[in-house]
Amino acid sequence: MKTAFHVSLFASVTVLAATPALAQPEGQTDQTEVDAVVITAARTILPANALPLTVDVINKRTLDEQVSISGSVVDAVAALTPSFSPTRQKLSGAGETLRGRSPLYAINGIPQSTPLRDGSRDGFTIDPFFVDRVEVIFGSNALQGIGGTGGIVNQVTVGAPTAEGFSGRALLQTVADTGLHGDGFGYKGAGLASWRGGAFDATLGSAYETRGAMYDGHGRRVGFDVAQGETQDSRSWSLFGRFGYAVSDSARLDLIASRFELAGDGDYVPLIGDRGQNRPTTAIRGQPLGEAAKSTTESVALSYTDSDLWGGNLTTQVFYNRTQDLFGGDLGATFQDVSIAPIGTLLDQSENRSKKRGAKFSYERAVPGFENLTATVGLDLLNDETEQALVRTNRVWVPPTEYTSVAPFVQANLALFDETLRLAGGLRRENVAIKIDDFVTLASYGSRSVSGGEPTFEDTLYNAGIIFEPIDGLRAYASYAEGYTVPDVGRITRAINVDNIDIDTYLDISPIVSNNREVGVEVKRGPFDASASYFWSTSTKGSLLVLVNGIFEVQRRRVEIEGLELNLTYRTPVPGLTLQAGYARLLGKTDSDGDGKVDIDLDGANISPDRINVALSYRDGPLSARLQVQDYMGRDFAGNDPRNDFKGYTLVDSSVRYQTSLGGISLSVQNLFDEFYIDYNTDTQQPTNNLRFFSGRGRAITLGWDYSF
Repeated sequence: MKTAFHVSLFASVTVLAATPALAQPEGQTDQTEVDAVVITAARTILPANALPLTVDVINKRTLDEQVSISGSVVDAVAALTPSFSPTRQKLSGAGETLRGRSPLYAINGIPQSTPLRDGSRDGFTIDPFFVDRVEVIFGSNALQGIGGTGGIVNQVTVGAPTAEGFSGRALLQTVADTGLHGDGFGYKGAGLASWRGGAFDATLGSAYETRGAMYDGHGRRVGFDVAQGETQDSRSWSLFGRFGYAVSDSARLDLIASRFELAGDGDYVPLIGDRGQNRPTTAIRGQPLGEAAKSTTESVALSYTDSDLWGGNLTTQVFYNRTQDLFGGDLGATFQDVSIAPIGTLLDQSENRSKKRGAKFSYERAVPGFENLTATVGLDLLNDETEQALVRTNRVWVPPTEYTSVAPFVQANLALFDETLRLAGGLRRENVAIKIDDFVTLASYGSRSVSGGEPTFEDTLYNAGIIFEPIDGLRAYASYAEGYTVPDVGRITRAINVDNIDIDTYLDISPIVSNNREVGVEVKRGPFDASASYFWSTSTKGSLLVLVNGIFEVQRRRVEIEGLELNLTYRTPVPGLTLQAGYARLLGKTDSDGDGKVDIDLDGANISPDRINVALSYRDGPLSARLQVQDYMGRDFAGNDPRNDFKGYTLVDSSVRYQTSLGGISLSVQNLFDEFYIDYNTDTQQPTNNLRFFSGRGRAITLGWDYSF
């Protein structure tokens, strides 16, 4: 990697070594709270400070504050996490990364991703009103199985009521752009009611939201990505239910179900922009081709837990998850078939359909006779059936593909010298089969007959770490962890354009294994919480999205990424006033010529820009407020088209809330200074594509009221 990066690393660590403390991720204002919280995504009841990981917990208050600014969990995580890429502000999250790789989105540990044909809608599968906290585990790991190459973003839903009788919460919000355009308004209403009586409890909730058109800093409508889908000009419905029964003082049975649907209204068509004149695509009233893009997610999980079973902790879960992601209509060459309609006239649109069935079992306890050693054994089972159909002509684009995984695992955590030193490690054995039946490709690929097959792979994924805590408030750790996913099988199979292909010999489903090595220091002293972490991650057969004839396809290449993350929280002498700062620097390279050596930079589709976050928060009595700055720093992509270089931009957000006896009143402003900027994702790709040239959202104001009883 670049010499400048190592100079930056050395200088940063030197400066930090001279400060009174080193930090933790910015989304959490109290490191002690993070240490005490059980990180469910880590599959252990040990506290966070016993794990050789960088972990952030975005609590309910912080999450609600960020969602009131931006409207989604994805944007909330991105705003608080310097190593998370800028979001696209679209329904699709393609290209959004954590530490330069795709994160695994989960709800209560249930994976939301569809890796067999990645539709990138996994960030919008539940309304944030029903999310109690978000656990972010940084870096590649296999703690939750497939998909965690960049880390894990686990959304933990609201818990069971603790008080007898009825309780609940209500929320009303309205959103407007700075110009108060009539079509820019959005509205949201949500409610949650809980009841507990003895051993039984129940929680039911619903949320409905309409979103208006977005306007940029120049007062123009933000362009619409008709094909991939939008959150603007849309409606969403969400239902949530949780039913629990206390089997004993230590054992519980819980049933959690949810349904989320987000659908575009289809009121606009894009008006093409001009990159040469820096005029982004906008939108005008009109009827888009076909039905507007939409996504639907349905999920149900039954869990049984016992915190005192034979002296240990048992966690079990069985789940079912179904997603249907409809993309916009298209008259493009890919969908044309002269046997159905004259070339250029055939309108079609695709839909990803995925069903997941799974089970998770784990048991953790101190080893009898050796109480300083905590061991966990477990087994994960997953079956995923995914296809991509063309719904208007009833054709198959990506054939039905079935993924089956059986994965036993074991973890151990050894505390030595009165917990001054901890050694942690474990392994996970993945046994995977992918089954594809015989199919015929689309006419645009030559109507090729492809023989199906069932390729398999087996792999053992390791993790190990050491934690050293010589005094209270000072912690250092080093770790190695492997995460994995599979290549986007659907993109590969649908693009076959030669005869006599047999899936068993053609399809390389060898896992994308990313190796994450990390060292970190955390210090909590007096008013300071601070942290520094440095990581480097490699994958010999990575997976990159590469534009081929106007469509992104998968290429297996070597990838190397390294990064530095610094965070600082300072509780000032002014009661309730806290200063936070965060910095992330990322460098990524890939092998462009297949010689096994990296030689060019990762582009904007595969890595985020460097970033500085600064925020002032005030919380005292009924009043809370926040002012936050996100500075996305410019970067060049050596070895890539210089027209895709990124110039950078700075955004400022604010929020204020006052609690009354009749509920809380909040006023939040996204992009406070109405900054005009070009979306990072489109600014750094496809330099000749004037249609996909989008500006970011300008000033947006949210007024809200919430009431708990």
